[in-house]
Amino acid sequence: MADVNRDDAFVVFDRVQKSYDGETLVVKDLNLSMPRGEFLTMLGPSGSGKTTCLMMLAGFETATHGEILLGGKPINNIPPHKRGIGMVFQNYALFPHMTVAENLSFPLEVRGIDKSTREGKIKRALDMVQMGQFGNRRPAQLSGGQQQRIALARALVFEPELVLMDEPLGALDKQLREHMQFEITRLAHELGITTVYVTHDQTEALTMSDRVAVFDDGRIQQLAAPDTLYEEPQNSFVAQFIGENNTLEGVITAIKGDLCEVKLDSGEIIDAKPVNVSEVGQRTRVSIRPERVEMNRSRLQAGAHTLKAEVLEFIYMGDIFRTRLRVAGNEDFVVKTRNAPDQVRTEPGQQIEIGWLPQDCRALDA
Repeated sequence: MADVNRDDAFVVFDRVQKSYDGETLVVKDLNLSMPRGEFLTMLGPSGSGKTTCLMMLAGFETATHGEILLGGKPINNIPPHKRGIGMVFQNYALFPHMTVAENLSFPLEVRGIDKSTREGKIKRALDMVQMGQFGNRRPAQLSGGQQQRIALARALVFEPELVLMDEPLGALDKQLREHMQFEITRLAHELGITTVYVTHDQTEALTMSDRVAVFDDGRIQQLAAPDTLYEEPQNSFVAQFIGENNTLEGVITAIKGDLCEVKLDSGEIIDAKPVNVSEVGQRTRVSIRPERVEMNRSRLQAGAHTLKAEVLEFIYMGDIFRTRLRVAGNEDFVVKTRNAPDQVRTEPGQQIEIGWLPQDCRALDA
């Protein structure tokens, strides 16, 4: 999904800044437009500003500068309960003294909805998350996964146009977490809900989102569809943060069309795609994904670059082999290969040659 025209956007952050102490900005200059129905994830390390942005959108924090618009209207001065936004937190935030049905009834009562309408909406919301039989239970009688489903149902029960989720699956075990990722994405798309989801889990962001905003140091470093983010990172931070990545340090020695020549610190010369480097003599960090490196010479395509490598470690992981190599002085160079019948299994100490296509190799900022 390309950048959204601000006039067509449902959620807009316009030059938003946030400071808690009047000096340090935790959100530095946020500009973001979202269309209706989009599932957008804010991804980043702790302290990068992603949760603060979510809290400003919810109304629990106020922007120090700039404007937040919802459906074309500024919402900076509208209290949280009047924004019509559903919220799901990591700790579920269910009322322990109320039954499941009473928990779901609460946001409807606050909005003055009559009893018979409330009952219909509660039933529909519980059925949506496959919890229709649990209306009379209390939160303490439910497992973590069931509580998370109820928290999700409560956020959806009053049919909000926008749902915000802050690390909602953080407390669940891996299998349940993966199952809930698909459930949430399916529900959001089926119901056409606009969703803003905060996580520091890259896999979660890549599998669930229409677009991902990668945060670091209070700024969006890149905002793009998951495949673009992974395959075309715009800077070293995004390349390192999203997925696994091999890096080699060097200097740009020539730029020719859509490729540049890099002299690695170890002396080897390779070609790469210049991304945010533009001058000869500039330091660069070259990035190459582990699955784009080939160890089997017969599989190398024409025009591939080859470098000598020493095998340091071979790890069998079932569906893939993970091989750690010493390449151009880097001892943490990883190659991932599919467990195919003709795939090479290596031994530590073995000297091999590896290769990749220059366009799979990106010259980024140092």
